[in-house]
Amino acid sequence: MAEMLTWRVSESDGLETAWLDLGGGTLRARGRAAGLLPQPYWLSYELETGADFVTRRLRVTAETAAGVRELDLRRAPDGGWTAGAEPLEGLDGALDCDLGLCPVTNTMPVLRHGLHQGGSERTFLMAWVRVPDLTVLPSVQTYTHLAPRHVRYASGGYRADLVLDEDGLVVEYPGMAARVERRPLPASSARLR
Repeated sequence: MAEMLTWRVSESDGLETAWLDLGGGTLRARGRAAGLLPQPYWLSYELETGADFVTRRLRVTAETAAGVRELDLRRAPDGGWTAGAEPLEGLDGALDCDLGLCPVTNTMPVLRHGLHQGGSERTFLMAWVRVPDLTVLPSVQTYTHLAPRHVRYASGGYRADLVLDEDGLVVEYPGMAARVERRPLPASSARLR
């Protein structure tokens, strides 16, 4: 499956559009976002997972009035995380990244455990990327299957009941984002380059 998705991101008072290639237990995405909160920014990212939707790499560029920041976040096969060439602490056991204000990165743990179809509560350690400064922080997040295509997300005192589509992609993330439209890409564009 390859398609383009767009969300209105209420938390940033902006928009995000991503091209996604989902299949065979992997996800690749290229996205762009523009927001006004917490400060005006433009952002572009590329996400690549390996088998079972485990993050391999997230490259992000963010531009604000103060300038441009870049992040090259990688998860090694041994489970170690780096930003650039620098090792990151506190992420032992994390399988996923979570790009702030980005509904795409809620997909990996949901798909890995089939939480949009069934299951129970699962808690994960994530490499959370704060937007727009691109600081990487450990984040403990819990996902709970509520009903088909409905999953509760919780982290600290925050929680939201996500509505997903049949592919496990976010349709509505109350208080954060809502999908605008869904369009399959033409067959000639089926693979991202």
